[in-house]
Amino acid sequence: MSGLNRFSSVPFKNGGLPPQELLDDLCSRLVLNVPKEDQQSFERILFLVENAHWFYEDNSVEKNPSLKSFTLKEFTSLMFNSCDVLRPYVAHIDDIFKDFTSYKVKVPVTGAIILDETFERCLLVKGWKGTSWSFPRGKKNKDEEDHACAIREVLEETGFDVSNLLNKDDYIEEMFGQQRVRLYIIAGVKYDTAFAPLTKKEISEIAWQRLDELQSASDEVISRSITGLKLYMVAPFLASLKSWILSHQPPAAPRPDMPLKATCVWKAKNTSLGSGTVITESHLTKPVFDAHPLDMGPGKSFRNFRFDTAAILQAMESGISQRFDMT
Repeated sequence: MSGLNRFSSVPFKNGGLPPQELLDDLCSRLVLNVPKEDQQSFERILFLVENAHWFYEDNSVEKNPSLKSFTLKEFTSLMFNSCDVLRPYVAHIDDIFKDFTSYKVKVPVTGAIILDETFERCLLVKGWKGTSWSFPRGKKNKDEEDHACAIREVLEETGFDVSNLLNKDDYIEEMFGQQRVRLYIIAGVKYDTAFAPLTKKEISEIAWQRLDELQSASDEVISRSITGLKLYMVAPFLASLKSWILSHQPPAAPRPDMPLKATCVWKAKNTSLGSGTVITESHLTKPVFDAHPLDMGPGKSFRNFRFDTAAILQAMESGISQRFDMT
């Protein structure tokens, strides 16, 4: 662990570091024990490290509160310094991480705009640590089709399967810088549907929001509804959504008995509002995002990076031998 000071941009507090055995286990199971094509670029490797970070925070820290929580950047430094195969690249970790964050904002995103039966309300979710509400959506995985990504992300974030309701031609698409965001319109979902996320610590609340309350003065990525609700990637889709609604007949007429305000249907740490659905651990099943080469960036000299498979096997065998010798 003496190499941690080489990643000077990430300050570590004294103590609280995970035991080496835990880091070795995370590295071998979640970073090295993957298909060979997922080890062919630093972008893909960093996605694997991100999966390991999710697992560490959602499982290791939760089961052992004495373990320290880390940001992704801090955890990346830990993994590079503790994993024999990654350690030779510690000197370049700042550039590698910058390229990774630059690439992530270019990965296409898909999700869904879920409308109730009256077309007066849509379903929004709020992130675990954030304060913004957004449509359920997420980044595409490697070789994943747009509609398949939308189905997966909505299921993970709301527990609701839209596969039988999704029409591949009914979507709204916007560009945010170099990132394409496509949201499929899922219409006619019953208001009393039970929602609950299937992933840990990703969504904190799920609620039906009235569309007439979401209108904002601008179509900025980050906006405020007329009730003061903080919205992310919502306003730019509202004009096109309104046009779609005007050209489609809702399956049910407005109901005067329905609440006039937003209705929370699931909230973390408050079972009285939830559906009782058990949250399962599904981070480990997420494939790695496809990584297209970047033309520019501080780490462009590493574009031809390849893992030395022989070195990996030798390092793993050496580690196993050392453990046996210690016993």
